[in-house]
Amino acid sequence: MSDRMNERVVRHSPSRGPGSPDVWGIYEPDTGSIQYLCADPATKKAALIDVVWNFDPKHYRTDLGSMNQILDLVKENGLTVEWVLDTHPHADHWMASAHLKAATGAPTAIGEKVREIAGIWREIYHMPDAFDPDRDFDRLFREGETFRIGELKAKVMLSPGHTLGSITYVVGDAAFVHDTLMHPDAGTSRADFPGGDAAVLWDSIQAILTLPPETRLFVGHDYGTSDRKEPMWEATVAEHKASNIHVKDGTTREDWIKRRQDRDKTLSLPDRILAALQVNLRGGRLPEAESDGRHYLKLPVNRF
Repeated sequence: MSDRMNERVVRHSPSRGPGSPDVWGIYEPDTGSIQYLCADPATKKAALIDVVWNFDPKHYRTDLGSMNQILDLVKENGLTVEWVLDTHPHADHWMASAHLKAATGAPTAIGEKVREIAGIWREIYHMPDAFDPDRDFDRLFREGETFRIGELKAKVMLSPGHTLGSITYVVGDAAFVHDTLMHPDAGTSRADFPGGDAAVLWDSIQAILTLPPETRLFVGHDYGTSDRKEPMWEATVAEHKASNIHVKDGTTREDWIKRRQDRDKTLSLPDRILAALQVNLRGGRLPEAESDGRHYLKLPVNRF
């Protein structure tokens, strides 16, 4: 069996008819992140979701390889980007939102509770004047708010637990569920970051699983399994309810919370998190350059 977990895999999930989007998933192997291109087949208007700005934590260098790959995909399919969307301020990768806005002119958006997340991280970094989401994002979505991608109606679901402000985008029969579920053979996502809560994440997952059974759920990450070496990111609500190893039908809330909390205690802090939050809470921007023209990040010692 070939191992494709180290490749930038692209896969197309075609529209199922009127009101259903075309979706391309693009796997980013360094962080196991899935980035999405969601398009209206009728108008060729599109949204980019959770796109990665590549960052090497060993050398503190960045590049735009993943972003350029997605923009090439946009061009190849004759699409026009209407939105640059993120589901939450990511802990494991830098978001490419500001770069995408500069490249496409499309507005950026995230959930409104990013304001509260910013408050948590101002205290952690001891930077009381840092982060202004109202300045750095063009739109802060509320729970239940709707918008359009071309002629497609998109709805925002508040889906906290991984962070206190994570949101899901439901576009027709597709839902971009970020760090809630993982592929059915991998279970669910962690809930131990500042502002995270396993009990709240359980409730968010259960709300997602009330969507129609045929809804395509597109997850935020995949790391493979001991016997699967191909990145996977799409399964229906019905498939998750039948076979997700953590939350399939018959799983109790109490058992899942204990399992999730026990598992999270064994996990290391992501190697990009302390750099990523300073960038992502600025909408994918570095701090202002200092007098030498260079950019610097501030890292708390002995905090975690």
